Amino acid sequence: MAGIDEKRRKTNFKNRHTEEAQFLIDDLKVGDTWRIFKIMSEFVEGFEVLSQYGTAISVFGSAKSKKGEKYYEMAMELGTLMAKGNITLLTGGGPGIMEAANKGAFEAGGKSVGINIELPFEQKPNRYTTKLISLRYFFVRKVMLIKYAKAFVIFPGGYGTMDELFEALTLIQTMKIRPFPIIMIGKDYWGGLLKWMEERMRDQSLIREDDYSLITVTDSLPEAEKIINDFLSDKP
Repeated sequence: MAGIDEKRRKTNFKNRHTEEAQFLIDDLKVGDTWRIFKIMSEFVEGFEVLSQYGTAISVFGSAKSKKGEKYYEMAMELGTLMAKGNITLLTGGGPGIMEAANKGAFEAGGKSVGINIELPFEQKPNRYTTKLISLRYFFVRKVMLIKYAKAFVIFPGGYGTMDELFEALTLIQTMKIRPFPIIMIGKDYWGGLLKWMEERMRDQSLIREDDYSLITVTDSLPEAEKIINDFLSDKP
């Protein structure tokens, strides 16, 4: 079995290196410094557009979630609630949870912004945005989704969702950004991760109690809405 797993691992790595052009960071060679201007232009576009949208939250979750599924429908309802509260809805602009949240805001007449990333597979922009920004670089999109958000609402998702979650926690912990609510929807989904963080990271003093307390996990959208509104009402 070990031999089979090793063979599969080597095959996977080989297959993933067949499209070298897609690996943007590896492609930043000394002779390609002109790419820095492309990166700068993406930052400038994002700053100029998003600075016009006022109070916003960012919503994350799986691109694979489908209409009719529990968390898709909840994300759509959240988008509606934010639109009614005149809060801009920011997502990564793709399918699944992102589409659902954008759709809820869009159909309720709210401000629905998608910050799409160009990928060789899976992600295509959804059609429920009042403004779509298309980028090539993940790190530019991450800055936009953090800089202009007053809260994160995180639905069940995979690596990308985890990346956004721990990016925000790290930046808050290191005081690179001001603390804001991080609301995780789905106790069944997130419970195991949070228990591990509590028993391993917190109880072994690898993070502080304050770091762990930044997170709220809930199955209630009214509770999520209240946390967001309470936080916004406390801001000067």
